[in-house]
Amino acid sequence: MEYQNGKYTLQGISLEEIAQEFGTPLYIYDGNKIISQYHRLHQAFSGVSIKLKYACKANTNISIIKLLKQQGAGLDAVSIQEARIGLMAGYSPSQIMFTPNCVDFSEMEEAIELGLVLNLDSLPALEYFGKKYGNRVPICLRIRPGITAGGNSNIQVGHNRSKFGLPLDQLPQAKEIIQRYQLNVVGLHKHSGSDIKETDAFVRGANLLFDLAIGFPNLTFIDLGSGFKVAYKAGDIVTNIEELGAKVSITFQEFCRKYGKNLELWFEPGKFLVSEAGYFLVTVSLVKETTETTFVGVHSGFNHLIRPMFYHAHHDIINISNPEGEKKTYDVVGYICETDTFSRDCSLSEVRRGDILCFKNAGAYGYSMASNYNSRPRPAEVLVLNGNIYLIRQREGLQDLMQHQIDIFQSISVCKNSA
Repeated sequence: MEYQNGKYTLQGISLEEIAQEFGTPLYIYDGNKIISQYHRLHQAFSGVSIKLKYACKANTNISIIKLLKQQGAGLDAVSIQEARIGLMAGYSPSQIMFTPNCVDFSEMEEAIELGLVLNLDSLPALEYFGKKYGNRVPICLRIRPGITAGGNSNIQVGHNRSKFGLPLDQLPQAKEIIQRYQLNVVGLHKHSGSDIKETDAFVRGANLLFDLAIGFPNLTFIDLGSGFKVAYKAGDIVTNIEELGAKVSITFQEFCRKYGKNLELWFEPGKFLVSEAGYFLVTVSLVKETTETTFVGVHSGFNHLIRPMFYHAHHDIINISNPEGEKKTYDVVGYICETDTFSRDCSLSEVRRGDILCFKNAGAYGYSMASNYNSRPRPAEVLVLNGNIYLIRQREGLQDLMQHQIDIFQSISVCKNSA
């Protein structure tokens, strides 16, 4: 996004004009930024055979998924529905890593029937899989390294009390199951959480996985997950991708020499690819002054962008309708009928009713975590690509909220009248 001639623009197109055409609330994605993030990450790892699997839980719009496929990405899916969307987008089953957690075994069976790469992370799952499939279907083993890194506690999921991944102290039991059923383990995956900004913490987890890999003779790939930190405000410490790429590439090459053959190195970026490419536009409904603060109420809420409430996440907010206005301090709040605060003590150019506010870094876990709470419809989504604007999801309406409901009293009334 750029500020030029008194307007905020995306690829030369005024954000206000996009809002006027498609209405608000509105998610806008910069397709060119997504492409550049993909290639930046890919190029950071030189001298190794790298595959990037887009963690589509960040944003499952099929146009975004197809855009990344065009760049050469694979897919990381955490539900069978995400996997099926990937197949609809043209990914082959072998390009999709299926990484379920605490799902019913029937979902794993469906993944195997579809031909996906299956990533298992518990002793019960290994036992069930071994009894049913033996060595007929290759698998990946998801290891939890016990490293705490990241921001909010909800995304520090590599530690010892996390539900994700196989804990290191259960690895001997896992190997016993693998040996008993002669399971074909072709990949090892490290799960370490999100918002990891310490390069050394990531490298420690990678080295741990490389050491464990020596005990698995049939590997074809090592999957180091993702969790790269992006900037949400000025001064944020982020993952130095180039530094990380250089360190991990050297370490991985050394591991491959020790292992005796060259393996593929996989990553599963989600937020890194799409977060900074996204903008969320909302219209100001009212400005409410009280003795304690001045509220800016917008025509949206945590039903559309839950990250500030759920993760205490910061999103820079700008008033694109009055960019040169006098700076004032506000609490920006939504229209949901409970505490619904986007930002406290937020410095904005003077806000007036009808102004449009823009939330930055809204490309990941924005729409994908949206809901219909308070019976509010979800917003539209727009993709800007090579200077062109594309509507990639229509705005919901009342009919969308009601289409799966069944009014039993209508049928009861019909029965009474016919009687």
